Amino acid sequence: MALTTCWVSHEGSLASLRVTVPESSGPPAPRTNKTAHPPLGRIQREEYPSSWDMAGKKVLIVYAHQEPRSLNGSLKDVAVAELSQQGCTVTVSDLYAMNFEPRATGKDITGTLSNPGFFNYGVETHKAYEKRSLSSDIIEEQKKLQEADLVIFQFPLYWFSVPAVLKGWMDRVLCQGFAFDFPGSYDDGFLKGKLAILSLTTGGTASMFSKTGVNGDFRYFLWPLQHGTLHFCGFKVLAPQISFGPEMASEEERKRMVASWAQRLKTIWEEEPIPCSPPWYFGQ
Repeated sequence: MALTTCWVSHEGSLASLRVTVPESSGPPAPRTNKTAHPPLGRIQREEYPSSWDMAGKKVLIVYAHQEPRSLNGSLKDVAVAELSQQGCTVTVSDLYAMNFEPRATGKDITGTLSNPGFFNYGVETHKAYEKRSLSSDIIEEQKKLQEADLVIFQFPLYWFSVPAVLKGWMDRVLCQGFAFDFPGSYDDGFLKGKLAILSLTTGGTASMFSKTGVNGDFRYFLWPLQHGTLHFCGFKVLAPQISFGPEMASEEERKRMVASWAQRLKTIWEEEPIPCSPPWYFGQ
């Protein structure tokens, strides 16, 4: 049973969903010329300015898995190896190893609260960011983000979302004033110019996450993560790398999942971001 990186058809159009899927989980949809928009993914290097050269780029991997020997751990390790070989500077935030605090509480503000009588986390962290009085762990992660050209989120899918520790990282680090403001969101978000990509594993097979599968089209659960979080903060979002059902795959298949990710990373800087708009997720 071979593995393949395939294009996924949605409402008759092709989209750049990079997925690693056992062929027995369902064949890839055939290509069609009836596209609602041009196929996305690879573009010519000359379309980017020279600053997009790989050497000297900085990459942040936000990694959320408890077991270093897991497939997620292997995907993280091969990303570090491949991107380092390209000349990139790679930083890993290993959230479980760091014992990162996922809870958003008043401890995130080191200074005096603006309204001690009624605690509003969003208001208080916004003011604390402006006064440089956020907790040190938040400041450290924000510094990593500020320096990064590409951010990779590596995690297993939990309840159609991210693990709690990664959700807490997003809640605490991507605060108002730092990642966005009003105005200052989506294409004008404060992290604009940076690339982001989700690399995740699922508990189910690809067929279970199809439009007719029991879980529905996997684009649906990508909407709040890619659009409501990453694009909201200004990121240019690359097509996700999804490794379906590693627990049900053989050791050889899992190795191919890792190899597929490593191969993609060789040309990751050449890829075009997806169009972060409802049709990409839900069709026309």
